[in-house]
Amino acid sequence: MVKVREDHPLLDDGSIDISSWIEHIQSNGDYSDVAVLQRACHLAQQAEKESEASENAWAHTTSSFETGLEMAQILADLRLDHETLITAVLYRAVREGKLPIETVKEQFGDTISLLIEGVLRMAAISSFINPTNKVVLGQSIKQLDNLRKMLVAMVDDVRVALIKLAERTCAIRALRDASYDKQKRVAQEVFDIYAPLAHRLGIGHIKWELEDLSFRYLQEDAYKEVARQLDEKRLDRQDYIEDVTERLITVLGAAGIEADVNGRAKHIYSIWRKMQRKNVDFYQIYDIRAVRVLVPTVRDCYAALGIIHGMWQHVPREFDDYIATPKENGYRSLHTAVIGPQAKVLEVQIRTGEMHDEAELGVCAHWHYKEESASESGSSYEDKIAWLRQVLEWQEELGDSGVSDIVAQFRHDVIDERVYVFTPDGHVVDMAAGVTPLDFAYSIHTEVGHRCRGAKVNGRIVPLNYTLTTGEQVEVITAKEGGPSRDWLNSTLGYTQSSRAKANIQHWFKQQDRDKNLSEGRSILIKEFHRLGIAGIDWKKVAPLLNLKAVEDVYVAVGASDLRVSQVLNALQETDAWQQQEQQEESKKDSFEGRSARHDHNSSDIEIEGVGNLMTQIAGCCKPVPGDPVLGYISQGRGVTVHRDDCIELLRLKLDEPKRVIVVDWNSSRDNVYPVDVYIQAYDRHGLLRDIMNILTSESVNIINVNSASTKSEYTVDIRLTVETNSLDELGRVLGRINQLRNIIEVRRTYSS
Repeated sequence: MVKVREDHPLLDDGSIDISSWIEHIQSNGDYSDVAVLQRACHLAQQAEKESEASENAWAHTTSSFETGLEMAQILADLRLDHETLITAVLYRAVREGKLPIETVKEQFGDTISLLIEGVLRMAAISSFINPTNKVVLGQSIKQLDNLRKMLVAMVDDVRVALIKLAERTCAIRALRDASYDKQKRVAQEVFDIYAPLAHRLGIGHIKWELEDLSFRYLQEDAYKEVARQLDEKRLDRQDYIEDVTERLITVLGAAGIEADVNGRAKHIYSIWRKMQRKNVDFYQIYDIRAVRVLVPTVRDCYAALGIIHGMWQHVPREFDDYIATPKENGYRSLHTAVIGPQAKVLEVQIRTGEMHDEAELGVCAHWHYKEESASESGSSYEDKIAWLRQVLEWQEELGDSGVSDIVAQFRHDVIDERVYVFTPDGHVVDMAAGVTPLDFAYSIHTEVGHRCRGAKVNGRIVPLNYTLTTGEQVEVITAKEGGPSRDWLNSTLGYTQSSRAKANIQHWFKQQDRDKNLSEGRSILIKEFHRLGIAGIDWKKVAPLLNLKAVEDVYVAVGASDLRVSQVLNALQETDAWQQQEQQEESKKDSFEGRSARHDHNSSDIEIEGVGNLMTQIAGCCKPVPGDPVLGYISQGRGVTVHRDDCIELLRLKLDEPKRVIVVDWNSSRDNVYPVDVYIQAYDRHGLLRDIMNILTSESVNIINVNSASTKSEYTVDIRLTVETNSLDELGRVLGRINQLRNIIEVRRTYSS
């Protein structure tokens, strides 16, 4: 049944008596710091008075201060802590701009301000939902499910969700004098989003109130008809229930079971829903007459069930054991229907006091009851629901001091595998974590993806490789015509993460002319291998390794995006020309100069053909890295020095002692790092070097040396870096990211020689 708003205690001057209100609140629990709660009440009250004065005493339809007290009362009934009540008292004042969040943080600390900010994030969802697109009762189930999942994904503290539920409960209670449009809009949102959320969290009495009040505004005629029929039979039903209650107490007491038996009010929406589901009228609903039996133990539950079935005939197929098999929201109880006195059908619910509190308070019941946690594996959404329920259970066990550690641990453990973002018209799109605006564009439509040229997130222009997060609104900026860029398939640039987007881009390029793909592919490979410092490629031996007939087919496949550059690179390393070269002799210059000191020991990541592991050194002249074709030179007392096979210094050794040049290869282990010289040419600008350093830092690439020289007449700058990398893949990714910076002309690997 619909709950009537309670009036707050008043002083003689008509203002709210805060002290009396707090005394009433304390009756629900033992709050550790009542003085802080009282200070929050006075602050919220003062903020409202100052706001009204600044607005020339304009009469508000609702009071943010009174709403805050009502929210706190709801949360106190749920037996929540004093921090939650303080947040509730202050929240509406902050949301309506009457109280700065900085003031709250200064006076009440980080915890309260973070809770308020969390509720504000959830409230922001409403602003993205277009009222004209609101779904009607029972439609667009997928969209509603996505919205609920988005809400849950945004919650970092279970109390945030509970405060939001309290706020929406106050909002729908206050709709009586609101406009018709507002009644419909708020009721629909509450029915679609917040009543199901209360159900999932197991907070029964909040869920029932939200459902009944929403139903009242969404289906007014049906609501009034059920309410009228209930009211007509109220007196007869009350006399009947009193008779049944007395009988049960007497019989159960005689059996040694101490029971609390009372009539159970049937909620209007649940009656109507059952009438619709079973296609029956009001008089065929079995649980209009219902009692609830509360007993001390689970054993008493089943004992009472046996006694009741012995007293009255059981109605077939009307028994549910939610103790042995709880509902997904944790609800536990025995439900049965019997032919009671006067041959009338009677529903009986049997549960313990603990189960009853869990049914009414859901997750909040864990503030007072402790039980073993038994979480089952499931989806990210189910894990997050389980997390919301367990945080409060664990806090009851560990106390307030441990809650921050618990939240931090679960926030790390429960990683959302999905993100939920809004389209401009308020629809929710469910996507994998890590996606970009470009992935979003292709999820809307293939042509939208092909013509995408930019994106806005929450009204702000962002790069196409921006990582989307839950709750953001995404708008795609498109051209009238055109196609995708091949850069979108470059994994080092991070434009696309979804397989759908990549497949659509690849398909587009397949449709282009072979000649164009051949030219594009040749250009891509030349550019990439030049940047990585790879030369002397025997393409005739590469094509068969890629299951292609000729080098032109390799170019076409790369141009059509059927082949990635990394696949071609891997094939190159399988060719004989890459692995076996003429023996060459070491240069007389010190090949170790500039080499990282961390490789002075015997390096285990080099394999030497025929002789196993020997002490190895990385040549400082050409600085090879894993993936480069290499040869080794046996030096006097220094072990084997490893050079690139096309190193000029090594080639000079060939004429003197070719027998000292041996075949070596990289081990599969890539734990070590190697120095590499990089050349960057750019048009000079403020902050260029800083941006380059930021990329190297984010990629965890160590910088050994930096030199720069500017040419003022041409407004350019040459930057030479020596960095440490562990593979060609990592080097390619870093060079690719640097190449995306503004004003960059060229980025490539170079050699000291």
